[in-house]
Amino acid sequence: MFKDYTMNQIVLPLDLEVKLQNNDIAYHVHHLVESIPQEAFEPFLRNEGCPAYHPRMMLKIILCAYTQSVFSGRKIEALLKDSIRMMWLAQGYEPSYRTINRFRVQPVVKDLIRQCFIQFRCQLIEEKLIDQEAIFIDGTKIEANANKFTFVWKKAIEKFHQRLIDKSNQLYNELLENEIIPQMERESDEQLSFGELTQMVQKVDEVVTEYDKQIEASSDVTERKALRRERKYPKQVRKQLIDFILRKRKYQQDLKIFGPRNSYSKTDLDATFMRMKDDYMKNGQLKAGYNVQIATEGQYALAYSLFPNPTDTRTLIPFLDEIEQHYFELPKHIVADAGYGSEQNFSDILSNRNREALITYN
Repeated sequence: MFKDYTMNQIVLPLDLEVKLQNNDIAYHVHHLVESIPQEAFEPFLRNEGCPAYHPRMMLKIILCAYTQSVFSGRKIEALLKDSIRMMWLAQGYEPSYRTINRFRVQPVVKDLIRQCFIQFRCQLIEEKLIDQEAIFIDGTKIEANANKFTFVWKKAIEKFHQRLIDKSNQLYNELLENEIIPQMERESDEQLSFGELTQMVQKVDEVVTEYDKQIEASSDVTERKALRRERKYPKQVRKQLIDFILRKRKYQQDLKIFGPRNSYSKTDLDATFMRMKDDYMKNGQLKAGYNVQIATEGQYALAYSLFPNPTDTRTLIPFLDEIEQHYFELPKHIVADAGYGSEQNFSDILSNRNREALITYN
């Protein structure tokens, strides 16, 4: 005997909520997003064009998909068609993967994620799951989506830039000795600026143009050959100066990208090359990555931040600043491992923040 199974029987649509279990993750995501104040969603309001999907609904389906380890826009779109919890959160709407991706890359969504952390912590306090006595800080390195052979090292750029400065100064002195360009009022005796290199190119251009006129005006073959020989050096100098300008612009742009870092990746300018943890073959490699710092209590993640520097010692103070600025007031105890132990960190926590640092000194 079998239970009744008939595909031709008409079944009226029911509220999908009755299909969910009482402790389903969809309820937690729903209550979390609904607790965010309405003011956080006002930047999404538009008075023109077609009405947009509600940002609360978009945030719910994205967070729910993340809890199921689904991060692709196309896979999230597929879940909206066959997942009961996703269909209930979307209330029948089926935004495309383009809409989902456009929504989550907006800068405003970053603030929404922070609001989620704040509201999540408030719910934990209400449920008395955390006691607000301490936060536990630790970090991990996450590999960036960049090729490991796209590195640019700061020491190499500084060395090449200094060589370029020396060569340009030497060339300037040679041009003065050969009376190809006049004496210029330089902004600095150490190196030539972009404007000064450009002026040198213009002066050399004028010299080359003058030689061209003399060659065209002369009918003597011997004289024309002599003028061409004399013109050869200014033409080479002009080509060299243009190369100096292009390289100088590139080196200065590289130094601007570096900031306080020692390296960056050509395909991900924000990523820094750092030594990752050993793989299963005990091979530690330098790869482009980020240093992710997370603050927890009761095994719940309460705050996070990304840093480009590979050492945890220099991330503690800016991470604590970001927690105070964007997340919550620091509790009495700040707990971390020996990787954060330094005199500067102890002094900042004890003196500036009046908190107790439970950190092993390395």
